[in-house]
Amino acid sequence: MLNAVHHIAIIVSDYERSKSFYVNDLGLEIIREINREERKSMKLDLALNGKFVVELFSFVNPPERPSNPESTGLRHLAFAVSDLDAAVTFLNSKNVASEAIRVDQFTGKRFTFIADPDNLPIELYEE
Repeated sequence: MLNAVHHIAIIVSDYERSKSFYVNDLGLEIIREINREERKSMKLDLALNGKFVVELFSFVNPPERPSNPESTGLRHLAFAVSDLDAAVTFLNSKNVASEAIRVDQFTGKRFTFIADPDNLPIELYEE
């Protein structure tokens, strides 16, 4: 029935700040940007390696998302990386803090977490 994950939609509190993070820091590519005036909202479609993956939405006064303690719902967004050390070094150079690198006890793969401007956890998982 299901073929693949089509995209992830994220509501942001500061559209320009989040746009800069996802485009300039994470390197996602802009597909289209839409001003939805009737909803006082912006929508940004983003691609990774040419494939649509993330929608960013702005709304007027969205409620804050609880990240700590962890709450019901989407826990985090995860991106695969080839070289975790290089990814962490690159992001740290852009003042994006990362947690200590850990090892998945079941797969033996290395991973870490960063946070987007609204404190949404983002996992970087080394393939």
